[in-house]
Amino acid sequence: MTSTETHLAPPATGDRRRWFALAIVMTAAFMDLVDVTIVNIAIPSIQRDAGASFSQIQWITAGYALAFAAGLVTGGRLGDIHGRKRIFLLGIFGFTLASALCGFAANPEMLVASRILQGGMAALMVPQVLSIVHATFPAHERGKVFGLFGAIVGLGAVSGPLLGALLTEWDLFGLQWRPIFLINLPVGVAAFLLGRRFITESRAPRALKLDLVGVALVTLGLLMLLYPLTRGRELGWPLWGYGSMAGAVVVFAALVAYERRKSARDGSPLVELSLFRVKSFAAGIAVQTVFGVALGVFFLVWTLYMQIGLGWSPLKAGLTGVPFSIAVSTAAGLSVQKLVPRFGRGVLQAGALVMALGVLLYLVEAGHYGSSIAPWQMALPLVVMGLGMGLIVAPLTDAVLSDVPREHAGSASGLINTVQQMGNALGLGLVSVVFFGEIGDRLAPAEVGPAFVHAFQHALGWVAGVMAVIFLLMFALPRRPAQHVEGAPADEVATPEQERELVH
Repeated sequence: MTSTETHLAPPATGDRRRWFALAIVMTAAFMDLVDVTIVNIAIPSIQRDAGASFSQIQWITAGYALAFAAGLVTGGRLGDIHGRKRIFLLGIFGFTLASALCGFAANPEMLVASRILQGGMAALMVPQVLSIVHATFPAHERGKVFGLFGAIVGLGAVSGPLLGALLTEWDLFGLQWRPIFLINLPVGVAAFLLGRRFITESRAPRALKLDLVGVALVTLGLLMLLYPLTRGRELGWPLWGYGSMAGAVVVFAALVAYERRKSARDGSPLVELSLFRVKSFAAGIAVQTVFGVALGVFFLVWTLYMQIGLGWSPLKAGLTGVPFSIAVSTAAGLSVQKLVPRFGRGVLQAGALVMALGVLLYLVEAGHYGSSIAPWQMALPLVVMGLGMGLIVAPLTDAVLSDVPREHAGSASGLINTVQQMGNALGLGLVSVVFFGEIGDRLAPAEVGPAFVHAFQHALGWVAGVMAVIFLLMFALPRRPAQHVEGAPADEVATPEQERELVH
């Protein structure tokens, strides 16, 4: 057995090191999830203290998202080529450094540049998380692991705004908004040092080369799609924006054609197109994209509704989301460990319907109570929505990766994260239509509350419709992920080929 093949073998089931490695990569995933949302809550403080213009404020949030989405596929492939542990450690080191630069930024321009760097480093770090899990844990343990991953996703989605609110209001050492970035420093340093010790290296079993033309086409296509969506509303939806998005389709078509030739020529493409012949992967990618649209719409309009429409403080808005976070974490753990082995795909479809029900409950309550709604009155719809989301997030990741060959885990992981970010960007673009399109340009102070309540209800109707589409798309997912097929030996580490044979 070669040394490369040794790296690919998962640690023995009794090896506790893999659980330390899991805790480390999950911490990194949590840092990224929190960092995506933590900034939004502190924007008023950043604007006051740093004197940032509206355009700069836009780029403090959008710069991270653009760099992150544009680099994810490349980051995943770099892990396959040079080793997932090595690229993960490089990413977390760079992410921690960029966080320090954000926290000590002397002006808005430096903060924007540091956020773009932070997004690029996250693009190296995040794809390795699922790749390391996929390469480190045997098939029969991945369900439990992805359940934990889903719980972390749920916790990170809501704890970001809450943590941002607390750190901003506490004004630690008179630093105002800066601790929202500086808090990453001790966490990042600890994760880097522990990762060096406990994470096992893994990479693709044969030598691959980085596809630089593929990198250029992916980056160009994503920027052409996401930049107009991010800046479109601010610029008044100019004609060139629509031209750019249409051109992105042409670039992606050119990418597919080039990657096919590249794969036939030397077997080392950036995007492994053969993955899309795996039914579970192709269907899961479609669901992940549309699900990202729903989340992109909901979380932004929810924040605007509470803080601007209802006039709530950041802390009050953050605390309101706690029941949602708890519900997501609880359902995510139960779905993979208890429900999916018994009911399979039906668990994800039930999650889509439950989440749609929660959205409709929220719509009714927002209309009934209007601007006088209280946090406790939002608890029921948020819990129902959280339970539905929790039933989806963990099993979906499991379903998408269940049949993926281990040597392509990095590429697959990068694609999963990329389409989720693309879905989020599309959802953010839709906010201009489904939310801001319902609000007048000039509102008297007394009109703001009712206008935002009405716009929030309108947006929730769209989210419920998207969840119905997700329910239908889920019929294309496999009835059972590979590792849950009855008869698979509980103590045997199955190869990807064996896993596929179990399915068929």
